[in-house]
Amino acid sequence: MTEPAQGLPPALSNALDAKGYDTLTDVQEAMLAPEVAGRDLLVSAQTGSGKTVAFGLAVGPDLLRGADRLHAAGPPLALAVAPTRELALQVARELTWLYREAGAVIATCVGGMDMRDERRALAGGAHIVVGTPGRLVDHVSRGSLDLSALRAVVLDEADEMLDLGFREELEAILEACPEERRTLMFSATVGGGIAKLASRYQNDALRISASGPSRQHTDIAYRALVTAQHDAERAIINTLRYYEAPNAIVFCSTRAAVARLSSRLGNRGFSVVSLSGELDQKARTAALQAMRDGRARVCVATDVAARGIDLPGLELVIHADLPKNQEGLLHRSGRTGRAGRKGTSVLIVPPRARRRVERLLGDAKVTAEWGTPPSAEEVEAKDDERLLADPALTEAPTEVTDLVRKIADEYSAEHLAAALVRLHRAGRSAPEELSEVEPLDAPRERKPRKEIEDAVWVVLSVGRTKRAEPRWLLPMLCKSGPMSKTAIGAIRVREDETYVQLDAEGASDFLERIGKAGRLEDGINVRRADGPPPPEQYVPRGPAQRRPEKPHPKTGTRSKPPYEKKAKPEPKVQPDGEPTSVAKPWSADADAPGFKRKPKQAGKTAGQKKVRTAADGAGPRKRPGKAKPFKRVKSRPE
Repeated sequence: MTEPAQGLPPALSNALDAKGYDTLTDVQEAMLAPEVAGRDLLVSAQTGSGKTVAFGLAVGPDLLRGADRLHAAGPPLALAVAPTRELALQVARELTWLYREAGAVIATCVGGMDMRDERRALAGGAHIVVGTPGRLVDHVSRGSLDLSALRAVVLDEADEMLDLGFREELEAILEACPEERRTLMFSATVGGGIAKLASRYQNDALRISASGPSRQHTDIAYRALVTAQHDAERAIINTLRYYEAPNAIVFCSTRAAVARLSSRLGNRGFSVVSLSGELDQKARTAALQAMRDGRARVCVATDVAARGIDLPGLELVIHADLPKNQEGLLHRSGRTGRAGRKGTSVLIVPPRARRRVERLLGDAKVTAEWGTPPSAEEVEAKDDERLLADPALTEAPTEVTDLVRKIADEYSAEHLAAALVRLHRAGRSAPEELSEVEPLDAPRERKPRKEIEDAVWVVLSVGRTKRAEPRWLLPMLCKSGPMSKTAIGAIRVREDETYVQLDAEGASDFLERIGKAGRLEDGINVRRADGPPPPEQYVPRGPAQRRPEKPHPKTGTRSKPPYEKKAKPEPKVQPDGEPTSVAKPWSADADAPGFKRKPKQAGKTAGQKKVRTAADGAGPRKRPGKAKPFKRVKSRPE
């Protein structure tokens, strides 16, 4: 770490001192290296490492060019592109205090805001423009954003913008920028899409990795809490009550889940706000501002809040719905444990999802402490612990007024202590009772049935070829006996038969009941075996060793009889010598045997239709069948 004032313009150094920066993070320190000046950069750094201040420091020399303050605002000198509205507005806030002494004018162009206000702000001039890809493309295409004077362009969270499908928008923005510019790309990971974009739009870029890809968030403690599926919301309530964090984020996978959980927490007395894509930008900004002001302590959000959002005092992240991949886990958890602060990331794990979470944690290279959600007793014990450590009790009173003396004289110490406990618990939600969940240390293995000494073996005429399994043979035997499960020992399934072990008493009753017929359900025959089944020899079935085929019924061998081409039968002929398959034309002699001429209709000639007249003695032609009765309809009055 170096002192922040070294290698920085005075305006930026003073801003860092005023903000209380004693040292710089790894990625911020890398921006001050001599080889970075004037070059394109491809930077990978983990979330929460101070990337916004880092690229603000990196473009400072390009904007100021040795001056203490910037000149009057005109066309923008720097452009920062962010994937989401919240991240773009946060970048604008960070750059505002960093460039305040330099006199920078910063404009924002994000979706969901009034575009007319943004056009007026751009027309008035701005040194730095921060926006989202879609809205920036709209301004460029309408001519309200002039990029001709641009000196530096920054793509923040470039991998996220590609994942969201903004490749075409990014290419359109970079194509509109002048060639003589710096291009800085910041990303958590550098994949194939980022490398392809960098090779096309960057010139001899310097690759900087501020932290290794396998580095864990050392300031974040991960906990995986196994809970029943129907207790998930109760587990979240107890977790929030147990930690009592100044700010907490609960991540859900869908907007409907956000609305449902926000309503549940609000009804339980939590000061909660929601954040999802269905809200307009004003509502989303108001929710984040409520968290910063302390008017709300819990934010229930979708993954729209997983990147870039920095809330002061955010100490707890709860994954109500599990993240889809390791990037989602790291970015969600990265909302806490930022800039050297400690935080906790809690995963609510249903029993069936434990193996999936173990793989997820392994892929992310993080270690989690496994356990169960805090019980009601643990939450109440934590409340008592916080009460005893409250400064109102530990610190000496600054002044003793007459009211204090009056209360002390009138009430006993126990009475005052009980009143203090009631006041401490009054504004808090009561903890929930949770059902117990057995730990799933390893998958259950099916144990084979124990063999019985001095037993009798019987043979069933069903085996693997008919998909025989102990799980359906065992109930059948118990029902046919009848006998208990303890009377049945080992069950050995073979290719065409199954050996079952019975104790002596159970075998005699069983064989006596089935009688001489020796039949069970579904036509299964039963007979008494001479002894235990012989050891089965397993022969691998490969291309050369297969199950022998049944002999063919005609040849008696495995081969089929050769194909014999059958001769076609002689066609039948009519008395006149013509084959029956040949159609006789209608113009043939009517006297020829075997043929009948279709009689012509009376009054119809070739090419003409029969016209029925009154002379034919018939009216309109009637269709066969019963005629419908005539329905009389009354005429309406005029």
